[in-house]
Amino acid sequence: MIVGIRWVHIYEEDKKDGAVYRPDTGPVPLSRRPREALILKADGSATIEAGGPDDRPAGRPARWSDTTAGIVVEAAAHGRQAPAVLTITQASAEYLIVS
Repeated sequence: MIVGIRWVHIYEEDKKDGAVYRPDTGPVPLSRRPREALILKADGSATIEAGGPDDRPAGRPARWSDTTAGIVVEAAAHGRQAPAVLTITQASAEYLIVS
């Protein structure tokens, strides 16, 4: 199950078919740039984290749904941030592939 886990973007492992996210409980390489993260909750809500103005993670509320294209995570526009749509095309206990 991928719900209830904080998934961190490990950009060093990105593949041609998408970005690789791994659970934050595993080894996460150090990075000079803030890492994006994704948290899905059982109630259909989600949080998309990205580096804030001071590079600390800033969470953004979102919703997720399971579709034929994959798990779609959508966040509305907020302040200067444009709407965000992420699609999880592959999921396992070890990783997510996000496009």
